[in-house]
Amino acid sequence: MSPLLRSGLVAATVALALDQATKLWLLHVFDIGRRGAIAVTPFFDLVLAWNTGISYGWFQNEGAVGQTILLAFKVVAVLLLAIWMARSETRLAVIGLGLIIGGAIGNGIDRLAYGAVVDFVLLHAQIGGKTYHWYVFNLADVAIVVGVLALLYDSLVGPAAAKTP
Repeated sequence: MSPLLRSGLVAATVALALDQATKLWLLHVFDIGRRGAIAVTPFFDLVLAWNTGISYGWFQNEGAVGQTILLAFKVVAVLLLAIWMARSETRLAVIGLGLIIGGAIGNGIDRLAYGAVVDFVLLHAQIGGKTYHWYVFNLADVAIVVGVLALLYDSLVGPAAAKTP
């Protein structure tokens, strides 16, 4: 295995391990389900949200058929991303793809284990007397977003982009 591919697999493994460890701790040790929302800072709360859909709660479907379709889609996406990662030539692209893969697998494990993805981070801000909330997310979602940003940076600014006239 090439060192380049190894770095992508390490990124996927770290993203998956951190995601699952935080979810297991919050659910079974901290018992966030019993505690309810916990204010951590003036802009960050820990909450428990079960997301049966995909990003931003789109395509909410609590039925077994809908969950199976979402899981099948995720498996195909991970396989395609793994092929892309194996063919990538820059460390940033490989790590970015590894983060996306690790995050996707982490959320897929939730879907298998619980029938929904465990989300727990709620960011919010109070502006002009009104409170604005971001959607509730988890570390797998963070890994996916960072991975996508790494791919965008690599494609727009990285070595391959610099060679383009």
